[in-house]
Formats: sequence, structure tokens, C-alpha cells
Amino acid sequence: MSRGLGDVYKRQVLTVDLATLVGLVLGFVMIIFGIVSSASFAAITESFIDLPSIIITIGGTISCLITSYTFKDLITYLKGAGIAFKDPKLDHGAVISKIIELSNVARKEGLLALEEVASNLEDEFMKKGILLIVDGTEPELVRGILETELANMDDRHRKVSGFFDYMAAMGPAWGMIGTLIGLVNMLAKLDDISTVGPNMAVALITTLYGSIIANWFATPVSNKLKLINNNEYQMKEIVIEGLLSIQAGENPRVIEEKLKSFLAPGSRQLQGEGEGGNAGGEA
Repeated sequence: MSRGLGDVYKRQVLTVDLATLVGLVLGFVMIIFGIVSSASFAAITESFIDLPSIIITIGGTISCLITSYTFKDLITYLKGAGIAFKDPKLDHGAVISKIIELSNVARKEGLLALEEVASNLEDEFMKKGILLIVDGTEPELVRGILETELANMDDRHRKVSGFFDYMAAMGPAWGMIGTLIGLVNMLAKLDDISTVGPNMAVALITTLYGSIIANWFATPVSNKLKLINNNEYQMKEIVIEGLLSIQAGENPRVIEEKLKSFLAPGSRQLQGEGEGGNAGGEA
């Protein structure tokens, strides 16, 4: 994602998301457990690894992805999987606190004083909004510009998560194609009853591979990317509402209460304990 989910606030340090890693490892362990609980470890290589089935399922899925996307987009979206393994540490409360700080500056020194504050911000989205306000841009135009950028960000993010949704659909589809091929080959040799069992197992293994692609990897990655996008989208909504409230000259305490409505009740309490006194004192 050249400008996809990497749009998360630059000042937030990206760390490894243990939940994603633990989930994938746990899922893999459950698959292995399901195999060995009714057979043995030897069954993994003897019955559950079949090279032609792997080629049909994974190769077919890749072929659909290549056909559906340009190589540039394909590489970009595949890189997006890395974001699912990182925790952007988006702190809505910290953003609200920053906006309250800005509102106090504007209330004491005027909107023009925000220009100096903006020069020290690492968040380009917030900086852009502040500079528009300082330049005297009409509130409706400020909202329109920021919401357009927000909508385009959301569109980029949805394209990335949609890529993995498509992968999740194609994996089982090609698994079924492999199964059908295996069944045809099995029926062609039906005169030899001793081969029915082994051939049926090979035919069904492609369906398993397709399900693993979809349910163990593609769908969880897509869901995690959507979660990150939703969190970032909400954070930028907070920024928009906060900056427009500052431009309108609203009381910092009123702004705080308005922005806290974006948070869950438990988070609102924490935010109120940490920042409420400051906002009220400056009002």
C-alpha cells in the first residue's frame, strides 16, 4: 500500500501485533492437531501433502489474482498484508488531548497562533487542516477538503482489504476445481476398486488447501486491515470535527465533550480523568 493503510499517523510507532501472530500460529497448530489426533505425524506427509493439489490450488488462486489486477497493484496489495502484522497504536484519546491543547492556544492567542504549532506536528492530516483554518478558508470548504482526503484514504484501504477478500473467494473455488479434477480421474479408474480410497483422498485434499487459504490467512488478514482502517477513519473524523470546532470558536470543554462522544464509555472516562481538568481550566 503505497498510500494505503500506511496512512496511519506517522507519530505512532508501528509494533508487531501479537494477536495476528498468535492467531495464525494457533490456527496452524489446530490444523496439525486435527491431523495427528486421528492419525499420526507421518500422515502429514503421507496423506496431507500432495504437490499436484498444491499447484492447482495455490497456482490457480495466483492466476486469478494476476488476471484481476495489474502487477503494480498486485505487489502493492500483497505488501498490505504486512500491515496486518503491525499494531499502529492509534490513540484516540491522545488526539483529543492534542485538539484540546490547540483549542486553548486558539482561545488565548487567536487562530493565527496555530500556524506555529502546526509546524511542529508530524500528523500531515491535522497539519493540513490547521493551515487551511489559519489561511481563513471557509468552514464548509475545510470540511469538504478534509472529508475528500478521508474518503480517498478509505477507498485505498478498502481496495487492499478487498484484494484479500477476493483471494479468500478464489482459494476454495480452485480447491473445488482440483477436487473435481481428482474425481474425474478417480472415476476413470473405477474398474480398480483398490484405488478408489487413495484417489478420493487426493481429490478432497485440494478443497482442504483452498479452505486453509481462505479461512486461515486471507479472511483474517482482510478483517484485520478493515479494523485498522476503521480505527484510522474514526481518528481522522475526530480531527475534522475538532478543527472545525476550533475554527468556530467553541469552548474547549464543549469541544472535549463533543469529541469524547466518538469514544466508548470506558475510554471516555479515562479521557475525562486525564484531560478534563485541563480543558476546563483553560476555558
